[in-house]
Amino acid sequence: MASIFSKIVAGEIPCHKVAETEHCLAFLDVNPIVRGHVLCIPKKEVDYIFDLDDELFTELHLFSRRVARGMKKVCPCIKIGQAVVGIDVPHAHIHLVPLNKPGDLSFSHHVEMSQEELAALAREIAAAID
Repeated sequence: MASIFSKIVAGEIPCHKVAETEHCLAFLDVNPIVRGHVLCIPKKEVDYIFDLDDELFTELHLFSRRVARGMKKVCPCIKIGQAVVGIDVPHAHIHLVPLNKPGDLSFSHHVEMSQEELAALAREIAAAID
């Protein structure tokens, strides 16, 4: 059965896309822990990030860095944090999270954002990515 992320890649489930390449996709988390929380995924469904082949593993991380640099221009923060958890969705993904304090990278809380706010933020981040 395809993961929810594979369904997003296939266009079966909508997302607030911020960047895309032939092999990677970045979109806003619909249940963000802070405003600007982005997920970067390989389009190929692989459950465990360390099972990605070397080329895709490297491409995903370089893609994530490019996305993070764009996020930093839009989301007021000290740094963009990165987390790989890999428990909730069986599809490798990197969380990119704007950080102003250590607790911002806690998955125990979330912020509410409307679909309109998410869409506007996605457009803003997409425009800031080089």
